[in-house]
Amino acid sequence: MIARIWSGESPLWLLLLPLSWLYGLVSGLIRLSYKLGLKKAWRAPVPVVVVGNLTAGGNGKTPVVIWLVEQLQQQGIRVGVVSRGYGGKAETYPLLLDAQTTTAQAGDEPVLIFQRTGAPVAVSPVRSDAVKALLAAHTVQLIITDDGLQHYRLARDKEIVVVDGVRRFGNGWWLPAGPMRERASRLKSVDAIVTNGGTAQAGEIPMRLQPGLAVNLLTGERRALTELHDVVAMAGIGHPPRFFTTLENSGLHPVKTVALADHQALTLADVEALTAPGQTLIMTEKDAVKCRAFAKTNWWYLPVDAELNGKRAQRLLQELVALAQQ
Repeated sequence: MIARIWSGESPLWLLLLPLSWLYGLVSGLIRLSYKLGLKKAWRAPVPVVVVGNLTAGGNGKTPVVIWLVEQLQQQGIRVGVVSRGYGGKAETYPLLLDAQTTTAQAGDEPVLIFQRTGAPVAVSPVRSDAVKALLAAHTVQLIITDDGLQHYRLARDKEIVVVDGVRRFGNGWWLPAGPMRERASRLKSVDAIVTNGGTAQAGEIPMRLQPGLAVNLLTGERRALTELHDVVAMAGIGHPPRFFTTLENSGLHPVKTVALADHQALTLADVEALTAPGQTLIMTEKDAVKCRAFAKTNWWYLPVDAELNGKRAQRLLQELVALAQQ
């Protein structure tokens, strides 16, 4: 239902317009207060790059963060990552991730980034606290914040916005009548726009999510998707249909698809109930980090890698390397 409202297909969005106007007024005043200097943003002693979005729901932001971290690491840049830690609740903040940190403590995306890249990661509702904790424990040249475009309490040197190239901005209205956290005009002030899927518009960096081999959660075995049979697909991400489409395009046709809420906590009983005896379960890597502690032999996940190509992507990397080396 929410997808139909935000796309404008359902007229119910008209009933929510007063709340959207209020949301837009409040968010606009917050941004203006920092722009005019009425509120002071904290500036880190190292460059900060924000990777965020203008809309609610999954746009492919975390794969972009991972791509940036890995590309910068290959250039010899020491990168750290900070996050709000949605879906997690730590006993104390800020929380520096280590090999024992769970998704219940830090949230699924920070754990995924930490496991994928090996970069130091810190989470806190106050992102400046996460940055300070990271700098106290590690020598980094540049910090990437996963989400936080609207978190103006943290000053930033570069802003990168990830756009869903298929859904774009729906009906264009602020939450809750539409998907927007800020209006599309905000794109005029950011440093780079990465467009996930669809058709990138002029000035945008095209991106594709490239699936790899399916990985068994319990054994680490890797197989081509087409070698899995009688498959149930599960996705607890911002936009589950993208994952299901990826499976279909890769030649895997699940007998059932299950869309879960983004950042939804998972238990053994929850996940086991999705499959019948003899069936195979395939999930996103973001779900897998929540399920590893109680994984079963018939559970697999599909890692995906962001691919950003073209001169604009290379120019963005060159700018970030130069920023880190200042």
